[in-house]
Amino acid sequence: MSKFELKLPQMGESVAEATLTNWLKEVGDTIEMDEAIFEIATDKVDSEVPSEVDGVLLEKRFDVDDVIKVGEVVAVIQIEGEADQVADDTSDDEMVVEETAEVPARELEAQMAGVKESVSSPAPDFSNSERFYSPLVKNIAKEENISMDELEAIAGTGKEGRVTKNDIMAYLENRSNGRQQQVESKPQPETKTEKVAAPEPPKQAPVKPQESKVQVGAGDEVIPLTRMGKLIAHHMMESISTSAHVQSFVEVDVTNVVNWRNKVKNVFQEREGEKLTFTPIFMEAVAMALKKYPMMNISLDGDKVIKKKNINLGMAAALPDGNLIVPVIKNADQLNLVGMAKTVNDLASRARNNQLKPDEVKDGTYTVTNVGSFGSVFGTPIINQPQVGILALGAIRKMPSVIETDQGEYIGIRSKMYLSHSYDHRVVNGALGGMFVKAVADYLEAWDINREI
Repeated sequence: MSKFELKLPQMGESVAEATLTNWLKEVGDTIEMDEAIFEIATDKVDSEVPSEVDGVLLEKRFDVDDVIKVGEVVAVIQIEGEADQVADDTSDDEMVVEETAEVPARELEAQMAGVKESVSSPAPDFSNSERFYSPLVKNIAKEENISMDELEAIAGTGKEGRVTKNDIMAYLENRSNGRQQQVESKPQPETKTEKVAAPEPPKQAPVKPQESKVQVGAGDEVIPLTRMGKLIAHHMMESISTSAHVQSFVEVDVTNVVNWRNKVKNVFQEREGEKLTFTPIFMEAVAMALKKYPMMNISLDGDKVIKKKNINLGMAAALPDGNLIVPVIKNADQLNLVGMAKTVNDLASRARNNQLKPDEVKDGTYTVTNVGSFGSVFGTPIINQPQVGILALGAIRKMPSVIETDQGEYIGIRSKMYLSHSYDHRVVNGALGGMFVKAVADYLEAWDINREI
């Protein structure tokens, strides 16, 4: 009998940990290869983790709601026989012993002293703090053994006094140079003395905003935010505080698109076994516009612009519980309309059924959201960081319009919609933002009514 250690797999470059949300198997249960054992949730997607071997679940290393780092052992599976994939604990121990034997005694003692010191200094618990700290700041604090009191004392320069990476790195530099200030758990009256003694002209003291407490009346229902709801709320506020949002709106005549789809949709479904919606048509138009204006396919990293090689379109999809997820169509500009339709339908279906894989919600370079599916004429969407633009598709409506012909002008009924383009004005000026959305509109208005599928 051998044991196999099932570790939390890598779920994308930006994902370092996940929350265990549900165990699908109990200790003693028989497990088949590729059978899901537990469910995890990240700030991007919920997914199942399958077994890599056949066997019996021997041990659970984590409980529900525990936060697990990528690479940590989550479950131990007992299997029969030897396999290349099985980690031999005995051989690993022998290797450690052999390597340790080669280490000089003094060096070993120094290492043991460091281990004792690290064990005696427990990692800071951020859960008791009312102050918000980003995952990056928390990781730096843990790696540098910054206590909770020290972290609370650091003056933040971010929005609402949040501690940024630069703040904590400056603190570490001062500490290493011997200029670390004494951290005390209680505020000292020295600050008040300085304020009183300072010869400042009398002025109205700023009023510190108080947290509003909503009164819960009789019969009111209190519904806690879900984990995903909290993440969405945080990401939306973070985007607003990061990017300078500007909007451009364009009205589009999509009569040719509507007539063409009505003409071919039945044939398309019979031939491909897929429904032809408007979404893949719009995605194709956006991909073509990004090829024409590649400086919309960028990200801003400090004072550097990262121009993306691939065009990966995020497709905002509403979930049954009201939350939102953004699966990504990779290399969208390389897909024909049939491939685009199949990809859109597949991602939308699996998003609704919570079956998306972590890799399918990362690396997006531009996002499209269809607000028209809920009847909205147009909207002002919030940018999906770290992208610099997002396009909202409004509802298609039949409207009276002035039609210009060689014989003159006349009033006719046309199918029209609005495109709402939100973009980051830090790096995208009004000319580029307007030309991009106009390119999408021009592509749709020039749609060939005789196009073959």
